[in-house]
Amino acid sequence: MQPNPLPSSGWRATSPPSATPMQQYWLLRPGALTAGLRKIGDVQLRVSREYAQGLPESEAWMLARAPREAIWVREIIMRIDGTDAVFARSFTPLHASHGRWQRMRRLRTRPLADMLYNNPEITRSSFSVARLRWQMPLYFAAEHILGADCPRANRILARCSTFWRAGEPLLVAEGFLPGFWPLAARSLRAQGLSLRNV
Repeated sequence: MQPNPLPSSGWRATSPPSATPMQQYWLLRPGALTAGLRKIGDVQLRVSREYAQGLPESEAWMLARAPREAIWVREIIMRIDGTDAVFARSFTPLHASHGRWQRMRRLRTRPLADMLYNNPEITRSSFSVARLRWQMPLYFAAEHILGADCPRANRILARCSTFWRAGEPLLVAEGFLPGFWPLAARSLRAQGLSLRNV
């Protein structure tokens, strides 16, 4: 079970009050995000970087671990029909990346969903959500991935949850870029659907 977000972290247990119904749906949508994105259009995944670092203090609550513990990080971006749509920062204790979560190191351009679902040993916490702030590690990931094209932090809505396997956590944080929302709305219109029946 993921602990409640620290007030200083910028994450919260409920959607931001300013989030639209469409945004609330995607921020709290259960199941594999990649599967949902593929219903919108052609999804291409690119790995930006994978590396070891000390667990930032602002993210320590996510793993229920002490700050500066060694972690393994994977940062990716997904494009839908050629548009930058969603980026993600995932991490687990470094020792777990050689143990319970070692498949994380071998995914290459496959999504994490390929190893997280359909395994009864794996459980998932509830979501925490945020409108990003410039000092959050997830925003640093966006800046590294997008460079000069990175939007301002407060234009990015994000969610995170922790997957647990045999007591070892794997945090997945996903940011929805501004270009994602028109694609999601277009997809609903094309299918003749509303948020009540997606």
